[in-house]
Order: sequence, then C-alpha cells, then structure tokens
Amino acid sequence: MEFDVSSATVELAAQAVGVEPARICKTLSFKLKDGSGVLIQVAGDARVDNKKYKDYFGEKAKMLSPDEVPVYTNHEIGGVCAFGVTRENVRIYCDESMKRFESVFPACGSSNSAAEFTPDELFEISGALDWIDVVKLPE
Repeated sequence: MEFDVSSATVELAAQAVGVEPARICKTLSFKLKDGSGVLIQVAGDARVDNKKYKDYFGEKAKMLSPDEVPVYTNHEIGGVCAFGVTRENVRIYCDESMKRFESVFPACGSSNSAAEFTPDELFEISGALDWIDVVKLPE
C-alpha cells in the first residue's frame, strides 16, 4: 500500500492503514559489539526490554545511529523494514509480540508505505532467523 500521507511513525501508519497502533510492525535496528547488525520486527506497542535483549544477545542494546540505519538496512528512518537487506552481517528476527494478531503491517522501504502479512508470512518473507521475546508490552 502507498499513502498520500506519511506513515513514518507507528501512530501515523496506524491512521493511514486504519488499524490500532499495536498492529503496525516496527523494525528496530541495533548494532552488536562485533559490528554486525540486528533487525527485530516487533508489534507497534512493544518496547525493548533491556534485560531480555541482553539475555538473548549477550550484550546491552545499542540502537543504530540515524546515519548507520540506511547503511545496515538499505532504508531511511520512517521506512525501515526487513525486506531488501543485502548486508551480510545483518541478522533479522521476529518478536513474539506480533503473534497476538492475525495480521501486521510493516513499512515497505518508504515513509508512506505498508504491507499486510500474517506474522508467519512476515517471518518467511523477511528471512528471519528465529522468533524471539525481547520486548515488554504496555500493561
């Protein structure tokens, strides 16, 4: 889907698509100490749980800088998704938080786009390595 309005944030994307913000899939981007990248696709209402992240990856979460995001993801902030990532040292994961929904809506590389996938379809099409649990949801 392409929109005439911005979908660069969870809230804007939810308005453009016409769904609750939690169903927007946001792709969070991190850098590990060895220089490799990690992209984690999470539900729109999820926040990284630093303890869970450290338990899984063995180090503290360090988000990519705005300048590093396009280098690691091939996309600008506001349109980051796990599709079309060509850098070899970037690993992609899906967070369990998305499994609550029949479908989710990730961006598609621009700040005015989205696509609808079941969580399992998103896992497959993005080339994710594993389902992980590294977030906390609002209470």
